[in-house]
Formats: sequence, C-alpha cells, structure tokens
Amino acid sequence: MSLLTVLRLSRIGGNVVVPAQYAIQTKNYAAPIDKRKQRVMKSQKIHLPVEKDVNKLINYCCGSNIYKEGEDIKLKPDSEYPEWLWNIRTEPPKLSDLDPNTKQYWRYIRKRALLRKNQMLKFIRPKYH
Repeated sequence: MSLLTVLRLSRIGGNVVVPAQYAIQTKNYAAPIDKRKQRVMKSQKIHLPVEKDVNKLINYCCGSNIYKEGEDIKLKPDSEYPEWLWNIRTEPPKLSDLDPNTKQYWRYIRKRALLRKNQMLKFIRPKYH
C-alpha cells in the first residue's frame, strides 16, 4: 500500500478500513446544525430605506449613488437631455405596429404562439405532487 493510500484511510475497529471522508461523517466531526439559528436567520429581513422627502424625489435620481460617500445625481432641466430620450418606447410593441417583413414581427408571433401553447398544456397535463 502506498503512503497516500494509508494517509487517506483510517481504521475503525479491527481490520475494517474506511476512507477518511466517511470516518469524519460517522464520528460527527462536523458541527450539528442548530435549529434555533436557522429560524433566526430566516426571520431576519433586510429593510431598505425609502426616501420620503418630496423635494429630494423631484430634484435627485434617488438610489443612483452606489458608494457610501457622496450624493445622488441631481436631475437637470429637460432641455439639457437629448431629444431621442423622450421618444423611447416604454411599453411593448403591438402586433398591428409591426411590419410582417421584419424579423421582430416573426419573433413576436413565435413568442405569442409559445405562450399560448404553454397555457393550453397547463390544462392538458396531469399534475403530479
């Protein structure tokens, strides 16, 4: 037997040889999990501060400062921002707005078909619990 094999194996009782990883598990070298600590960790929630100052909400982009020091970005008047910013679409496109000769149109059709198929399969498939 090589030296590495001897180091990895430990003897339990007579001539029974068990790999070290199993010997550690059976001898309870790992600390048992305390159920009280688990409950305490689950019940703790992180409460994020919410800005309630109306003046600050109007004049600053709240939450833009990721550093401990400094302040949030001050908002500028609308005239200082580029014109294209005000033309950005914020809602999803409608099918009537899309051209059938574009890839975006066919991706939209495929996505809607997959969603419809998945909705129909919900009622057909039996639920296993």
